[in-house]
Formats: sequence, structure tokens, C-alpha cells
Amino acid sequence: MDSIVSIKPLLAISTALAGSFLVMLSGRKPDVRESWSFIAAVVMFGIIVSMIPAVAPAPWGQGQTLVFHLFKILPGLSVSFRADALSMVFAVAASFLWIIAVSYSAGYMRGLHEHAQTRFNACFALALFGAMGVAFSDNLFTLYLFYEIVSVCTYPLVAHHQDKESYEGAKKYLVYLAATAKGLVLPAMVLIYVLTGTLDFAQDIHKGIFALGTNPTLVTILYACCILGFAKNGIMPFHNWLPGAMVAPTPVSALLHAVAVVKVGVFCTVRVMLYVFGTDLMKELNLGVPTAYFVSFTILTASIIALSKDNLKARLAYSTVSQLSYVVLGVSLLTIDGIQGGIVHIANHAFSKITLFFCAGAIYVATHKKSISEMGGLGKAMPFTFAAFAIASLSMIGAPPVAGFVTKWKLLVGTMAMPDHSTGILLVLLASTLLNVAYFAPVTYKAFFGKPPAGEVYTGIKEAPLAMVVPIMIAAFISLAIGIYPDFFMVFVKAVTG
Repeated sequence: MDSIVSIKPLLAISTALAGSFLVMLSGRKPDVRESWSFIAAVVMFGIIVSMIPAVAPAPWGQGQTLVFHLFKILPGLSVSFRADALSMVFAVAASFLWIIAVSYSAGYMRGLHEHAQTRFNACFALALFGAMGVAFSDNLFTLYLFYEIVSVCTYPLVAHHQDKESYEGAKKYLVYLAATAKGLVLPAMVLIYVLTGTLDFAQDIHKGIFALGTNPTLVTILYACCILGFAKNGIMPFHNWLPGAMVAPTPVSALLHAVAVVKVGVFCTVRVMLYVFGTDLMKELNLGVPTAYFVSFTILTASIIALSKDNLKARLAYSTVSQLSYVVLGVSLLTIDGIQGGIVHIANHAFSKITLFFCAGAIYVATHKKSISEMGGLGKAMPFTFAAFAIASLSMIGAPPVAGFVTKWKLLVGTMAMPDHSTGILLVLLASTLLNVAYFAPVTYKAFFGKPPAGEVYTGIKEAPLAMVVPIMIAAFISLAIGIYPDFFMVFVKAVTG
């Protein structure tokens, strides 16, 4: 794959940073403030889309990698950026979702008359700045730098309500993520540099950056440090920050669980697995199967916990913990279809999960209800919201023709292509799908066919403001569209696997 110098990756990243500053400068004028957020989101998306003809493989594009070196620190250690096929899967999804998240956030925050809306919007933009930095990182050092930026910039969002509960949730959020990043990833990164002389990512997913004959025990330890250290991926036992962060406003939950934070976690994990260690080395050291079974525990356990939650956001939070591990599971299968299924789930999950959180926020704004047991019959008062919830739920379950079906299909095919251990992974996928049905289907059923709680009569309840409902419907429609026509993201995914 040819590499050409281009400033576009840096421009895409810088747009969010500029947007954050403009938001802060316009704090006294709410309409102007939110206009800057929207303009920054649109400009970022436009820059990323402009890279598609160069990065997309033939016949869509030229199949090139766009690179930009900002500055060098040491030989093999620099701050530099690349836009390749894997970058585009994450960047296109996240930048588009930022556009609709801006509209939704405005409706939500104004609808509830939330305080500190300028700080909220500025930190929201800074979180996207960090996420895009991760997406376009050309080496492990740059990746780590922007990973930490995301952690710091999202802390004020989790602590937004500034009460005891939010401070506790934000403290847990930062402690988990900072401790794992600094205690596991940072020393692993130093050792990788000492062993290889570079932190630059490999050019393909097969070779990795380790020389032949590198101590296999040490490489295995470094691998484990990276898998666990990028704790934004939600893998147990370092997952508890994620449900704890549910104290944040719903747009933040959507940002955390669909657009930026958790996707940064799984993206970093995938990037390191494929472009630092490489599939050849993982096969040689037999790292794939143990990783698959390790994350399978998270998939099943988080689904069981989700089933026990009556609070809608808590159920969605544990669903996210489970669904994120599909990405790592797919890559750890080390088969072409498995890797493709894991990578495409980064985008598929993003559109579907942001729909679900948007719906939860719309329900709260319209009714102030948080518990599933209180939502009987609400589907008749809020048909668009709950229809969108049903579509996104089908995607999480993996039912055709919604986006999640593509993920499940690829994972199943990839599992069957494994030389051994396929039966165990197939059982995990089957069990997790049944659990998905068990904790998602009752929400939609209760809303459309259930009855209001005893003694309660719904009067005056209607859909949330249009600024919230429109983004919900757009996200739900795209979840359906990329299930029916998955080729756009699959073009980039297939380019990753060659």
C-alpha cells in the first residue's frame, strides 16, 4: 500500500480542538455556541469524507495511506498520524455521529434546563478531538497520548451534575482508566520500544513489529498488559467504570458508549493486536484462543447482569460491556471473517447503541422515567422513539436486516473457519444472542403491549423535542441501512485483512 504525505488527518483532528475553543468563547450566546459545535462537526466529517477517494481500495479509491509526521522525539518515537482503512471505519462513524449528537444534546440540555452547558459542549468537542487523534495515530506513542486526552476531557462530562453521585462515578471512571493506562500500557510501551527500537505500527496485520526470536514469555506478558491496559474496551475485571459513568447526562452516556470513549478502547486494542503484535506472532504464541475465551466471559457475564437491571441506562451500560468484547473476540479468532466481523462491529455497534441511549434520554425528557418497569404502554405515546429503540435492539441481537446481523454472521463464519475450539465459541455466540433477546425484547414489548403502572394514567405525554427525535430516527435508519447495504464499511474492513 502506497503512503503519501497529507495534512488532512491533522486537519480533521484539529477541527474538533478549534470547535472547543470557539464554543468556550461563545458561552454567553447559546445559539452561537451550539452553531460552532455543529459547524465543527460538519467540517470534520467533510474532511474525513474527502480522504475516502485516496484511502478506499480499488475500485472505490486508490488504496493509499495518508501520513503526516508532526515532530520527532527519538529515533522510532514521534507524534505522527496516518489515515488507513482501519482508521476510516472508526473516523467516519464517529465524525458523522458527532453531527447528530450535537443536535440531540442541544434538545436534551435545553429541555432539562441543565447548567454549565458551555463546559459540556466544550468538553464534548475535546473528547472528539482525542477520539480522532486515536483514530489517525501512526504509532503507539501517539495512540497512548490521545487515549489519555480522551480520559481527561471526559471526566468533567461524567461529573457534570456536580453532586455526590456524579463525583463518585467520575472518580471511579478516572481511577480505573488512569491506573490501567499508566500501570499496564505505559510500561508495556516502554518495553516494546526497548525490544524493537520503534513504536511505529506495522504496514499490515500479519508481521507486527517484533523481530524473530524475541522472548515469547515477555511478548505474551506485553500482550496481556495491552489487552487489559486499554480499559476503555470494557473487558472484565476492569469494566466497572462504565456502569458507574451512567450518572452523567444521557448525551454523555451516548458519547461514552457509542461514539468516543468505548470505541477508543476497542480501537486501541484492535490496532495493537493487529499492527504491533500481528496475526502471525499471535498464532505462533497461541494468543488468539485464550483471548477469545477470556473475552467470552465478559460477553456472557455482562449480558446476565444486564438482564437483572430495571434501570434502562444501566441495562444499556452492561449491554455495552458485553457488545464491546465482540470486537476483541472477532479479532482474536485470527480468521479473515472473524477479524472482519470484529472490526465492522466498531461501526455497527456505534450507530445502534447511540440510538438506544438517545431513546433513553428522550424517554426521560418526555416522562422523567428511568425504570423499564414504569414504561408499560409508553410506545403508544412515543411511537417514533420506541420504534427506533426496537430497530436498534434488533441490531444488538444480531437479527437481519439490521447492522448487527452483519457482525454476527461474520463472527459465526469466522468461528467455523477456526482449526479447533470452534464449538466452544459458537456456543458463546448462541448463548449471548439468546441473552440479548432476553434483555432487549421486554423493553419494546412492554412499551407497545404493556399497561401503565397501577393507578397511573398517561396524560400530556408526547414525543421529546424534534431536535432529539430527528437524530434518533437518523441513527436508527442508518443502523437499518448498513445492515441492508453493508458494503461501505466492509470495503474498508476487507482492505484491512487484505
